[in-house]
Amino acid sequence: MKWKTPQWLWAGVLAFGLLPLAAQAADQAPDASAQIEAQLDKKFAEGKYSPKGADTCLKCHDAESDKPATGIFHNVHGNNGVPGSPMSDLQCEACHGPVGNHARNPRKGQQREPMITFGKESPVPVEKQNSVCLSCHSKEADKMGWHASTHAVEDVSCTSCHALHVEKDPMLDEKKQAETCVSCHPKEKSDLHKRSSHPILNGDMQCSSCHNPHQSQNEASLKQPTVNENCYECHAEKRGPFLWEHEPVTEDCALCHNPHGSINQSLLDKRVPQLCQECHRVPHANVQIPEGDLKARGGSCLNCHNQIHGSNHPNGRALRE
Repeated sequence: MKWKTPQWLWAGVLAFGLLPLAAQAADQAPDASAQIEAQLDKKFAEGKYSPKGADTCLKCHDAESDKPATGIFHNVHGNNGVPGSPMSDLQCEACHGPVGNHARNPRKGQQREPMITFGKESPVPVEKQNSVCLSCHSKEADKMGWHASTHAVEDVSCTSCHALHVEKDPMLDEKKQAETCVSCHPKEKSDLHKRSSHPILNGDMQCSSCHNPHQSQNEASLKQPTVNENCYECHAEKRGPFLWEHEPVTEDCALCHNPHGSINQSLLDKRVPQLCQECHRVPHANVQIPEGDLKARGGSCLNCHNQIHGSNHPNGRALRE
């Protein structure tokens, strides 16, 4: 049996001195990681080093500990029947690196030998933490552009959003995903609780229905190239082309709508006619409106111009038919 070392591990070894061999190779040529791997292969073959397995880790990280890890056995990462999963290979060491002497009780006043850890309290830089996850996930279609994404630029770690040692990652739970996202996006959290909003809080939609947090280089990490293309995924009837088009509609849906939520109906930024009057400042200036015409005096332009997104009617120039 040969020691199968994930490529990411050697970056961690070189950067953080997780093994004594790292100190010897830190200033060597770029192939230093290959030399370290060869030496570990030799130790492995001689029986001087071997993966410890999850049983060793669970002696301290069982369900009763302050850092339980047993939940991983209920998800894909802990399923040894899934090819390429951590548990089907080096188990805990596939992500956290070689156990070494970490499992031994340290002498009084000393700390345990460090391993690769994750989260806000980890001394490992976010980029290095994420490299562990990307060693398996970078080939997935929706994560191939991670390094150019907004979250990567902002130095957000994978574990800021995802949880592995639990039965179900909250980001994969339809009803919990939004809770994770709004923990960093308070304005959107406020909008989602307004009178008019997309059905995200009840789980009928998720933030990931519109956004790709792993790779999008588009505005607001949208899954589609433009705001309108994103909206048309669900609102195809607004796509057109129309014989009579409304210019703001074809330009940007967000000129009139707030996609996360609004106190006005239909996610409108403002009530009509105030919204319409931002562009049509003196509507019907030359038209006399009868005193008792409540339909017009009710204040809603949409009472007459009800095809506001566009019309294909021969007489639909005013967006009425």
